[in-house]
Amino acid sequence: MSENEKDGQRPLEEEQGSDPPEQGETAWVERRSWQWPPTSPEVSQGRPEGKSPESDPPEHDAPPPAPASPWGEPVTAEPPDTGPSPASRLNMRRLAIDAIETLLLAALIFLAVRLSFQNFRVEGVSMFPSLQDGEYLIVNKLAYLKVDLSALDWVPFFDPGDHPVRYIFGSPKRGDVVVFHSPDRPERDFIKRIIGLPGDTVSIDGASGRVYVNGLPLEEPYVRGRTQCSATLMGCGPWVVPAGHYFVLGDNREQSTDSRFFGFVPEESIVGKALITYWPPEDFGLAPNHSVSFAGQ
Repeated sequence: MSENEKDGQRPLEEEQGSDPPEQGETAWVERRSWQWPPTSPEVSQGRPEGKSPESDPPEHDAPPPAPASPWGEPVTAEPPDTGPSPASRLNMRRLAIDAIETLLLAALIFLAVRLSFQNFRVEGVSMFPSLQDGEYLIVNKLAYLKVDLSALDWVPFFDPGDHPVRYIFGSPKRGDVVVFHSPDRPERDFIKRIIGLPGDTVSIDGASGRVYVNGLPLEEPYVRGRTQCSATLMGCGPWVVPAGHYFVLGDNREQSTDSRFFGFVPEESIVGKALITYWPPEDFGLAPNHSVSFAGQ
């Protein structure tokens, strides 16, 4: 018995036309040269000496040969593909794209809202009774958004006019409640009511505490206390509001630090206009922006 027989290996004949094994030797495989289409290799089972052909089992009882590769070697059938079908992969890809688009849209909406609105907490009683200490409100930062039309002067037949800077949603009005940066401490924000517009002449009657704009007394039902002026840095006026500035007062006139003390507020310091009060829940509603009227009108 050869070493290969001892090891249980099946010897392969490497060259075509070699002598077949003698009777009694182990099986062998004849490797054929390249053919197309490929043919199955011939397999010889080799009978031991002394046995007749009649003693061999019928051909139909023999196991069928394994499928062969083009090189004449048996191959094993691959298991069926159990992965997702092309249609399933396409649906998964579409779902992933939809999810990414939804997240991007949500991020854009969040940024747009964050750039347009901001929430604030009222600290102090300078706007009482219109706003309470500890009350939360939302400020519209785009309320006084402006655009410079002079940037479009290259457009044919377009004339920006003498005043190219225009308000998109409207300019600040008398009676608007606004949030602005403190003149002496810009990191802090104040909330007051606009009383004087650019070009207005504002004065205060020290005896009665009444506020006058352009010589006319204001009707202010939202005010608490008397408007004092004698002890303030600005005195009782009159003051002419310069261009691009505003004169502001708190509704609680006896406990408010406002334009009577720090002067006019530049427009670029205005953060936005109070829009909604939302906390505590019983105070939910529109911010107390009142249209200021003149007495007797």
